[in-house]
Amino acid sequence: MILTLTPNPSIDATLVLSEPLTSGDVHRASEVTQVAGGKGVNVTHAVHLAGEQTLALFPSHDSDSFLNLIHAAGLPSSATAMDGSIRVNTTITEPDGTTTKVNGPGPVLSDADAQAITSTLTARALAADWVVLAGSLPRGVDTDWYCELISAVRAAAPQARIAVDTSDAPMLAIGKNLESSAPDLIKPNGLELGQLTGTDGRELEAQAARGDYSGVVSAARDVVKRGIAEVLVTLGGAGAVLVTAEGAWAATPPPATVKSTVGAGDAALAGYLLGRTAGKSPAASLARSVAYGTAAASKQGTQFPRPEEIDIAHTTVNSLA
Repeated sequence: MILTLTPNPSIDATLVLSEPLTSGDVHRASEVTQVAGGKGVNVTHAVHLAGEQTLALFPSHDSDSFLNLIHAAGLPSSATAMDGSIRVNTTITEPDGTTTKVNGPGPVLSDADAQAITSTLTARALAADWVVLAGSLPRGVDTDWYCELISAVRAAAPQARIAVDTSDAPMLAIGKNLESSAPDLIKPNGLELGQLTGTDGRELEAQAARGDYSGVVSAARDVVKRGIAEVLVTLGGAGAVLVTAEGAWAATPPPATVKSTVGAGDAALAGYLLGRTAGKSPAASLARSVAYGTAAASKQGTQFPRPEEIDIAHTTVNSLA
């Protein structure tokens, strides 16, 4: 089972424009959608559509409209009660696929809320192959809370492998605590890899866009040496890079028309985990990751592909020296 925790979930609202966005102008959306979102919820959504066992954990008030969206999507989930309201993240999508995001601040978790989430996570982790800790942290918890959760899962469910997908202060906290609480897998983009390694993430992404993955590989290898077994770096249109102690691979995406990049990285993580839980090699799992991310980016708003919609045949994987 792939168990996900989204400590700061969101209602993802998408406004689709039929014209380019102009600051200060009045625009009328041609389409408006709302779905249950947040990185871990998105991973569960993609895994669920693949017919594999998964469960999404998150905090929520028992009357929050977020739960209606979860139920409408048919997602397997378990909510930990809290008093605050789940945030709303708004995405504006332009005709050329450009997306502009405005994320809400989210609730403030109490110490009791955090303890209840930890208890639920460790109990559910006993049946998990992978535990995914994903997204930003809500207000009220320390920036190293993911490190505490990693240690708690390790103690309670040592069979479970742990993946983390986060950024900014929580990512920096993980970097500072690798000796005591290193996850098995991280899935940064180029900017987040730069945060973790103290390098220029924008330059890493620019190099990859030119077909030069050497900077990404070097930074990821530094992370592997510090204790994280698998580093999956998503790079948008440049594909993705996977680095382990055994090797490094780059995958370029199949042909596609990008409609929205929201959730594409989460789909990529889901595709990779689906590959690994099925016993596929790192390179084959990387191909599945990029195919999933590309298929998600080809959909409007926050939507996720079914297995028959992904194009592994035209996803290219190369081993890197």
